[in-house]
Amino acid sequence: MNAHPHSGMEDQQAPQSAEGDAKVITLCGSTRFEAEFAEVNQRLTLEGCVVISLGMFSLPDLPDYDWTVDSSDLKGRLGRVHLQKIRLADEVYIVDPGGYLGESTRREIAYAESLGKPIRYLSHERRRPRKQTQQWQKTC
Repeated sequence: MNAHPHSGMEDQQAPQSAEGDAKVITLCGSTRFEAEFAEVNQRLTLEGCVVISLGMFSLPDLPDYDWTVDSSDLKGRLGRVHLQKIRLADEVYIVDPGGYLGESTRREIAYAESLGKPIRYLSHERRRPRKQTQQWQKTC
């Protein structure tokens, strides 16, 4: 995509994938870390990455619908959708505060590894003060 020559956008370069487009990063991790997902999503988005995250962190409250009856099928459907999100990614980012990896996340990591996707872990990154956002740009 070419920016208009007078738009000022030509000087702003987003992190790029091998194809030259902005890097696509899929977030994986436990739904219990919704706040951490939001923080990582925001940071990577500000760095110019295309971020694919979880579609929901809890089951929606729908009138006249019993999620317990559909729970195994729903979990399977959501799992298949997330595997497709991993396939779409240039990189997978594991949101794992304190190094926590649940069973589903471990399966997603194994799947990403089987596809040769680079994997990054939140727990392996050194926290930097928010004012030093330029340093974050080096990781995307």
